[in-house]
Amino acid sequence: MPDRRLLADRYRLGALLGTGGVAEVRRARDVVLARDVAVKLFRSGQDIADVRRFDNEIRTLAGLSHPGLVTVYDADTSGETPFMVLELVEGRTLREHIASGPMDVDEVRRLGAALADALAHVHAHSFIHRDVKPSNILLDDDGVPRLADFGLARLADGARLTRADQVVGTAAYLAPEQVRGRKITSAVDVYALGLVLLECLTGHREYEGAEIEAAVARLHRPPDIPADLPFGLTRLLSSMTSLSPARRPSAEECAEALLATDPPTLVAPRPVRSRGALVAASAAVLVAAVGTGLVLQNRATPAESAPPPTSTQPATVQQTPVAEQPVVQQSVLPESVLQTTVPPPAREDEKGKGKPGKGNGKGKP
Repeated sequence: MPDRRLLADRYRLGALLGTGGVAEVRRARDVVLARDVAVKLFRSGQDIADVRRFDNEIRTLAGLSHPGLVTVYDADTSGETPFMVLELVEGRTLREHIASGPMDVDEVRRLGAALADALAHVHAHSFIHRDVKPSNILLDDDGVPRLADFGLARLADGARLTRADQVVGTAAYLAPEQVRGRKITSAVDVYALGLVLLECLTGHREYEGAEIEAAVARLHRPPDIPADLPFGLTRLLSSMTSLSPARRPSAEECAEALLATDPPTLVAPRPVRSRGALVAASAAVLVAAVGTGLVLQNRATPAESAPPPTSTQPATVQQTPVAEQPVVQQSVLPESVLQTTVPPPAREDEKGKGKPGKGNGKGKP
């Protein structure tokens, strides 16, 4: 005789772990395998689109296997209460972790690399998550992240689960093309991950406000990335949150970039030179500058803007923010400096000689 206290004669339901619009997640005990699990229960009475999303989540996760994804153990969508049995992640969500304050750069790099690697696996199987956000990222007791909630996932170029004019996802993390109702690609997950990592570093959402206000805000301004971050991380976050999906890196490229730390700035010891050598070196630099001009520019090449136009007029050092990219600084030495000539140092054999036409210094003509 079946035990009515058990779900599917196997799972003893326990405490509520979380709840959403169409389902709730409970802690449970698998009495057959003697292990704790998480059971996601689908609420009855939902519309057909919600039913399809729940079934879509089961099928998507069942076809994926990665350390950064929650594992599906069991499922049944034919009964009165459809359910899915998932790996139980002991810990908390990234949303709860961020609530305790901003995270340091090294922790964000590690977390981001793991999530990007998981997304790369999802994308390699032609799926798009479409709802990457802190509350859908679970952290175990060791801080290892798991990407969860694939209810909105869909095959790239696959059939929609919603109307063509309906925006799907969480407003604060939608990519610009999602807001505009344009074609959805895996680049939307990269954009959302960029905002999630930025939120980890700052401790607050980049685009706050009501749903429409938060969704439209990204069309008017790029994310505000802190100026004190390492240059490589700043450049990566700028490209991940680019307005153009074609200019965003792939999830795999993001994982590689996050694992590569910025090299330290090395200052070479200043060589000791004689006064005569310094004067001669300065003269050589200025003579070369007169012929070619001297332009100092940092090594970052803006990925989303054309190269700055060259100018023959003197310019001062400026820092002009470029939408979606790190600032590129440029400076040109003034013409007055470039035209300055420095006389070469006198040779030892010329010291003490008189001026030309005035004799040899001994009074003889």
